[in-house]
Amino acid sequence: MIGNTIVSAPDALRDSIRHMTRMKQIRTLAAWRPDMTGFREMDTAYRISLKSLARRYLELHDETTDPDAMIEAIADELAPKLLDQNSIGYQSAARLPVTAGDNPGRLKSEASFAALCGVSPVPASSGKINRHRLNRGGDRAANSALHIIAIGRLRCDERTRKYVARRIADGLSKLGAIRCVKRYIAREVFAIIRDRYKEINQAQIAA
Repeated sequence: MIGNTIVSAPDALRDSIRHMTRMKQIRTLAAWRPDMTGFREMDTAYRISLKSLARRYLELHDETTDPDAMIEAIADELAPKLLDQNSIGYQSAARLPVTAGDNPGRLKSEASFAALCGVSPVPASSGKINRHRLNRGGDRAANSALHIIAIGRLRCDERTRKYVARRIADGLSKLGAIRCVKRYIAREVFAIIRDRYKEINQAQIAA
């Protein structure tokens, strides 16, 4: 909303802030002191609006600080090996075990975990054409986490880039190739989560 408002703001106002980094821009807007009685003037109306949006942004940003710190502490304790994997950050390392833990009866294999996350291939063959399509089902939050990991690896992991290029050369679309990457990541994640569950259960039995 802040970005859209800046785009439509008067030229002089827009040009004075558009070159700033995001947080500097937000803090600059929040510090403005427009004359509230001048709301009938376009420039002042935009300043009032942007100040209000910026202050709300900062309030929400501050509200997420404590929960984020708790998520990181929990992930460090319960999913350290996930965090050791390429492109798996705290949010994904927290989301995927939650999805698995919410559905223990459905996790009979890594294939069932992939289906639960919506990354298992869905047959979409027609006539002589044998193909699969993206799975629109499953836990969308877990699917999103796997997608973020896949995109991260596509950017920084040479092996993933080569794999995607090869699948595209074989005739898959880029989305189809990324779906395959997500499927492999689901297999990797499932093995780590399964082993961690075993460690936790054994520790509880020993205690």
